[in-house]
Amino acid sequence: MQTLISNIEMFFWNLTHQPNLADVLDIIIMTLLLYQLVMLTKQTRAIQVLKGLAVLLVISYISELLGLTSLNWLMRSVLNNGALLLVIIFQPELRKALEQLGRGAGFEHTAASVSENQRIVNEITQCCLRLSKRRVGALIVFEQKTGLKDVIETGTALDAAISSPLLENIFEPNTPLHDGAVIIRGQRIVAAACVLTLSESNALSRDLGTRHRAALGISEASDAVTLIVSEETGIVSLTKNGHMVRRLDAEGISNALTALYHEQPNGFRTWLRRTFRKGEARHVES
Repeated sequence: MQTLISNIEMFFWNLTHQPNLADVLDIIIMTLLLYQLVMLTKQTRAIQVLKGLAVLLVISYISELLGLTSLNWLMRSVLNNGALLLVIIFQPELRKALEQLGRGAGFEHTAASVSENQRIVNEITQCCLRLSKRRVGALIVFEQKTGLKDVIETGTALDAAISSPLLENIFEPNTPLHDGAVIIRGQRIVAAACVLTLSESNALSRDLGTRHRAALGISEASDAVTLIVSEETGIVSLTKNGHMVRRLDAEGISNALTALYHEQPNGFRTWLRRTFRKGEARHVES
């Protein structure tokens, strides 16, 4: 740990002086290594520890610059003595990360993500179409930048891979999890049977029920995107930022999910504006 601190100090020292070719190469290598470390631990408990370590390293460096001897001593003691303990606690996560690195999985992450995202788009599209045909109600919430931990805690934790059969089974009538919303975070179903706060908008048509009002409510309180399948009509709708797009067909669902999952700048926002511009959307009063 002492060596790590010294290397980081040298890294910042190089940034404040005239860099040469070796310094630039050093920065690039350090950046790539840190990026791979974050990607390997992204979906594990270890990522939270890395964030905490980063904060402690910054505090330690600043305290040394400002001459805060006591604080600097405390930070260095915590970092030095806590390193071994962290290795013991997160041994499974570290072993998994090293195995992935050995297989080269970390470097193939981007291509794998694109393929997985396309699979998810297809699975959710097929699920919505099947539920729509059978007129089985459904409410799927896609978490964005605003965390939905408080909503997730109202339901049943799942942490499962996204698949059409699983989603269909969750929303099957008279099953324990069918009543409520499914929360999706990235490529995982994190919870089901979650309770959402209903929208109090007077513009919402009386023909639309609790699912639509709940979907509109979560879109007003956060940047989440929701898909709704009407139990009465089978119509598939989408909400975002307090607006509702109704009567989505297979192409509309697929395009919306593709814009949402494929990491293009403002991709979903562009799709939403284009949809309203073409008149394919129905506002909340429809």
